[in-house]
Amino acid sequence: MTGVPQQVGPCVVVAGGGTAGHIEPALALADAVMRLRPDARVVALGTERGLENKLVPARGYQLELIPPVPMPRKPSPDLLKLPLRVRESVKRTREVFERVGADVVVGFGGYVSLPAYLAARGRLPIVVHEANAKAGLANKVGAKFAERIAAAVPDSGLNDAEIIGIPLRHSITSLDRAALRAQARAHFGLDPNAPTLLVFGGSQGARSINNAVSGTAAVFAQAGIGVLHAHGPKNSLAVQSVSPPYVPVPYLDRMDLAYAAADAVLCRSGAMTVAEVSAVGLPAVFVPLPIGNGEQSLNAGPVVRAGGGILVPDEQLTPQWIAENVVPLVADRARLAAMSAATLGTGRREADEVLARIVLDVIKK
Repeated sequence: MTGVPQQVGPCVVVAGGGTAGHIEPALALADAVMRLRPDARVVALGTERGLENKLVPARGYQLELIPPVPMPRKPSPDLLKLPLRVRESVKRTREVFERVGADVVVGFGGYVSLPAYLAARGRLPIVVHEANAKAGLANKVGAKFAERIAAAVPDSGLNDAEIIGIPLRHSITSLDRAALRAQARAHFGLDPNAPTLLVFGGSQGARSINNAVSGTAAVFAQAGIGVLHAHGPKNSLAVQSVSPPYVPVPYLDRMDLAYAAADAVLCRSGAMTVAEVSAVGLPAVFVPLPIGNGEQSLNAGPVVRAGGGILVPDEQLTPQWIAENVVPLVADRARLAAMSAATLGTGRREADEVLARIVLDVIKK
């Protein structure tokens, strides 16, 4: 190929833009590839509006932008434009593959993966990873001509998938919560000794979770429980000063310290969140996102069935429910210990290196 960068090792292209749930596994794989093959290069595909524009460069990887191919959920004028959009995006994606000297394409689903799969078909080996309990359209397409298919859990809808879990950041998979607890609580201004609940609703926060938990602030304080609550950068949270402290923050840049500070977590049940909570062994109260096709409830299923988590529908999450269910849980150290062991038993800490070895093996063929 003319114009291909001079390189010693392989070039791995990852396609997982849009949301953190697609980007973070792609970056965890990238880190694992570089640990196993320091001479390799990893290039990420993304779109102009995706969260990857912030996350990918911050992790030190090259980002190449392509036109997204959003799939209309129902018949509309946009559906008629879809073939043209796909054709243009595939063309631009192939130009990226040529320019960077791609050796393999690894897709994680979402708007960026579909054109990547179509552009690579018949030209480059493809590896597909499905994080959710129910596979999305892009990965169903990619799986039809993939060299290898990996999934987080069984029965995702992708035939012949190898069940490996979700690639996670090394700072999470190597986390020693007990050893970091004092440092973590000092970092966030939490009580060093009080049982502590971590609360978050995804990268943008969740209004229903924010309202229900903050409405119980006084009850947590009366029970001697501290709270670390990430409410989302576009939301605000006004909580009266209490002791132990209830600490609201817009965003958690150090999830490793947040997990280390906590004895339990109340959160959504996106695939990435469930995987991280399981890997670090945190007892969880899952509040699935009440939209979509029910995949968040499915994601939480294995942890809940193992006894490491509780699932509550979004519409049932009220201050009263939290006072009656979450407060006693966080105050019960014996129950937390049993749930922690159960949660940890469902976690997979090695998925990043397992997937990296799959990718590197595909290149060797």
